[in-house]
Amino acid sequence: MYLLNDIEKRLIRNIMEDPDAGTGKLAERVGMSTTACWRKIEKFQELGIIQGFIADVNWKKLGYELEVSLRITLDKTQKDAFEMFLSGARKIREVNEIQTFLGRVDVRLNILARDLDHYQSIYRNEILNLPYIAEVEALMLISDIKRSNVLPI
Repeated sequence: MYLLNDIEKRLIRNIMEDPDAGTGKLAERVGMSTTACWRKIEKFQELGIIQGFIADVNWKKLGYELEVSLRITLDKTQKDAFEMFLSGARKIREVNEIQTFLGRVDVRLNILARDLDHYQSIYRNEILNLPYIAEVEALMLISDIKRSNVLPI
C-alpha cells in the first residue's frame, strides 16, 4: 500500500475529476512544477495506482437505451461452475461488467441493450445458455442518481 501525501492526494483528485487536463494544468492546480507533476504521474502509473485513462462513453448516444443488472446464483455442486460460467459470460459482447461475490449471489453481469427486444434476445439466446445457472434476478436500471469513479481522498 502506498500512502499519499497531501499534494499527491490533490493530484489524484484532480486527475479523477478531470482526466483530460494536461500535465501543466494539473501542476498549476496542485502547486507543483510541470516536470514534478509529470514525474509523479509516471510514478503512479509504474506503481499501478493509475492504471490508465479511459473514455467515458455515453452508451445512450450510441443507441443502447437499456441497462440491466443480472444477479446470478450458480450451481456450486459442479466443480468448475465458476470458471465455465465466467468463460462463457466474457464472450457476450453486450456484457460490460462482470463481478463475483461472496454470499447468496455469486455473479453480477451488467448488460447494455438497444431496447427490450434486444435484451430479450441476449437473455434467451446467450445468458440462459451459460452453464451452471441455478437462479437469476434481473434489475432494470431506471435512472442513475450517482455514478462516479472518483475515490473519496
